[in-house]
Amino acid sequence: MSTRTERFQRKGRDKNDEKVEEPEEIIRFSAEEEAALVEESNAVKKEANDLFAKASFQDAIATYDKALATCPNYLEYEVAVLKSNVAACHLKLEDWKEAVKAASAALDGLDRLQGRGKESGSKEEEGAAKVEEEEADEEIVSAGAAKAEDTSDKGKREADIERIRGKALMRRARARSELGGWSSLQGAEEDYKTLAKMSNLSAADREIVQRQLIQLPPRTKAAQEKEMGEMMGKLKELGNGILKPFGLSTNNFQMQKDPTTGGYSMNFNQGGSSASQ
Repeated sequence: MSTRTERFQRKGRDKNDEKVEEPEEIIRFSAEEEAALVEESNAVKKEANDLFAKASFQDAIATYDKALATCPNYLEYEVAVLKSNVAACHLKLEDWKEAVKAASAALDGLDRLQGRGKESGSKEEEGAAKVEEEEADEEIVSAGAAKAEDTSDKGKREADIERIRGKALMRRARARSELGGWSSLQGAEEDYKTLAKMSNLSAADREIVQRQLIQLPPRTKAAQEKEMGEMMGKLKELGNGILKPFGLSTNNFQMQKDPTTGGYSMNFNQGGSSASQ
């Protein structure tokens, strides 16, 4: 007889399916089935948390994945918590790319939950309709009324979402910063700028954010200049290969900036060094 997990967990992809990126199938469960699956997923998550505390990070990742396989994939908050925890494991292992991937997945889920992402287009599900109804109600509630609701279940839920968002952003920003490179450092800056606007950060996290917003810009600029220089070097090498049969090189062509208009013009210099030099 199959177990509850075997009956309801999402099927893994075959190797032949890896090449095709398809939207993950969403299977809705009854309230009783959903509650049972969440309870089972939480029990597995607790095992993963214990493994993390023991610094068994690879085992923790595998166990978090089991919790994800059991958790209904339309429960964006629960999935985001697990993905964020996976990101924390990858940070400990200094696997920066996987940390960015897991943290981004967590943030994407929270965006969908709060209506910040793209509309899914599938509105027939009862759960999705309920979320839309709640979001519509939020839009017409006054600021004073919203503050009064902060102690409600809804207010607590929003606070929980922002707490997980802050953790996932901190983890992705750290991983991007460690990855280095122009694009990753730019992404880290954007993450830290977003974090700087959040009001729920701890004093320690806020100090990290402020420090990184000072340290990152010169690193980003240096990475940009390095990558642009490397790109121009490769283009020059390619150009020299094309021009060499004609006894020319890229040194025969000089870009000059017009101080008045700011535009550039190209001048041909017959005396420029040839590609063979």
